[in-house]
Amino acid sequence: MNRRYFLGVSLSAMAAPVLAKRPAERPRALSLHHMHTDERISVVYREGDHYKRSALQQLNFFLRDFRTGDTMPMDPQLLDILYDVKASLGDTEARYEILSAYRSPKTNAMLRAEGHGVARNSMHLYGQAIDIRFPDLAPSHIRDAAVALGRGGVGYYPSSNFVHVDTGNVRVWKS
Repeated sequence: MNRRYFLGVSLSAMAAPVLAKRPAERPRALSLHHMHTDERISVVYREGDHYKRSALQQLNFFLRDFRTGDTMPMDPQLLDILYDVKASLGDTEARYEILSAYRSPKTNAMLRAEGHGVARNSMHLYGQAIDIRFPDLAPSHIRDAAVALGRGGVGYYPSSNFVHVDTGNVRVWKS
């Protein structure tokens, strides 16, 4: 074997493999109905790996503390959890019904004083939690889908007909 043959074989063997293109991910959109304000929103909040600033600002306002009007930047990972839960359920065309999202310190303190069982250091205070349901699904289906993701906390409140999801440590509870 001569040197040219060896180099030719070696170089062709080291040619970069042709990689399949990753299929373009569909834009991530959410459709929400706030049960206390009766507002509705449908918005594409993420395209590929990029969150859309204007959409996040719309969602921050939409998910505000409805009692005080205060806003907080919502954790984009929370939005991703909502998107992934709905995607895993697959068969619902309904909007999420939002019962609580951002909660100001004033509102949180008032709810604690009234005995609503809210945590003193609730993740709602930091824009990292949301209480949800779908009009056409039992909350247990939403709970199961959220738990299967293995991301954040999932609280199940069957008597109040909602599920809490957050971006904290992975944990599950029932109230």
